[in-house]
Parts: sequence; structure tokens; C-alpha cells
Amino acid sequence: MIQGFRAITFDELVESYSEQIEALIDGGVDILLVETIFDTLNAKAALFAITGIFEKIGYELPIMVSGTITDASGRTLSGQTTEAFITSLSHLPLLTIGFNCALGADLMLPYMKRVSRFSNFYTAAFPNAGLPNAFGEYDETADDMGKKIKKFLDEGCINIIGGCCGTTPEHIKVISEIVKNYKPRKK
Repeated sequence: MIQGFRAITFDELVESYSEQIEALIDGGVDILLVETIFDTLNAKAALFAITGIFEKIGYELPIMVSGTITDASGRTLSGQTTEAFITSLSHLPLLTIGFNCALGADLMLPYMKRVSRFSNFYTAAFPNAGLPNAFGEYDETADDMGKKIKKFLDEGCINIIGGCCGTTPEHIKVISEIVKNYKPRKK
């Protein structure tokens, strides 16, 4: 088996994540979000660090995990399908699992439907406000994004919804108004 090149070891990642996690907990966070996961091995290092810190401090916080689908193949950068992503993390005590970044709501919806179908965790989605234009800016209006987010709710595939790149307070305001009319997905 040919292994991909890594410029950092698993243990070095765990050490780095441990420092960050301790600082966040010392700062008073009430939830930990491991997000924009392109490579599940990195996520596992972060989650290994989190569980180690929990053992050290004697209590736990809720953990959210959010991967990133990078292209039309529907896979993470390291090649995992939605189902493989969920399976590789399903042994952990997660609050939510889902996706963020890289895709607008319309392109993310099919993957969140799969997450909802295959996961026993609550689900979370944080799509971009569309895709970036030639200048790296996001042109999707709050109302347009809201219409696309409504489809997530109509499908009953999410528990937590928000936004990632290009999302403004206006986008979040529109989304918050839309979700008032829906019940969260049942696990």
C-alpha cells in the first residue's frame, strides 16, 4: 500500500491540537467544533486530542464534526465518500456530524441527505453563500440562500443550519426566520 506524504506525524498533530483545545477550554468554550475536514486522519488526531483532554480535566463538552466535500465526485480531498466519512468517525461520542464550506446550499443538499440517512448523530450543515466569483467574492443574496436552505428543511435532513464563506449577518437573519417554521430532524 502506498501511503500519502505527510509533513507532520499523527503525534505532532495530536500535540498541536491538544494545545489549542486546552486554550479553548481555558477560555470558556461550551462546545468544540472540528470543521472543514479535508482529511479524516487529521480529524481523528483532533478528536484523539479532545478525548485525551477530557480525561485530563475530568469532564466533557459536546463535539461537532464538519467535513468538506471538495468537488463533484462527492468526496473529501482525501477521497472519502459521505458514508465512509461518517463510518470513520461513528465510534466517537459526537453531538453532530455534517458538512461545511466549498459548496453552496444547492450543491451541499444531496450530501446532507446522505448524512441524515446514514448517521445516528444529529446533523449540521454550514454551506457557503454560493460559489465564489472570479474575484473570490460571494454573490448569492440572503434571500436566494434562504430559498435553498428551505429545501434542507423540507427534506428533514438537518438539525443545525448556518453558513460558511460569504455568509453575512443578513444571510443568518433570513435563515433564522425560515427555520422558525420547521422542527429539527429526528435522529
